[in-house]
Amino acid sequence: MKIYIMRHGEAASGTPDAHRPLDLTGQQEVARIADWFMSMLGEDRHQLKVVASPYDRAQQSARIIGQALNVHDIMTLPIMTPDAPPETLIDWLTHNVDPREDDAPWLFVSHMPLVAELVGQLVDGSPNARLPMGTADVVELEAEVWAAGCATLVRHVTPATVTLD
Repeated sequence: MKIYIMRHGEAASGTPDAHRPLDLTGQQEVARIADWFMSMLGEDRHQLKVVASPYDRAQQSARIIGQALNVHDIMTLPIMTPDAPPETLIDWLTHNVDPREDDAPWLFVSHMPLVAELVGQLVDGSPNARLPMGTADVVELEAEVWAAGCATLVRHVTPATVTLD
């Protein structure tokens, strides 16, 4: 089973942090990634399950992807904030995303440092492992069970390096 972990697009500066929207560059980055998802998922794109942080920039990123793929049901997960512990999301994955029963791909849109730590722990298993991610970067992971150290990193794409089929 595959999941995709995405960092939101470039955001405007300001406060409060939770209400910062994407800036124009961020919107363009996410649109490029949305095109990549359309190309890569093809006819299966409507099966994508999208989950996002409650912060505005992640919600906006998820909506851009969802609109492009005709996926309008976006789940908000309060445990996906920037400084949330990755173990909490790994526990949520373990209990809510069963690769044996659900082969639909999932997309999780969140923030640094959570996305870097989450990918690091899922792939490496170490609580100190991390994979730095730029804005609108997407990591594709595969696993038979969602637990620390049990995932395989399939690819890491950036808005600048995506190729469209």
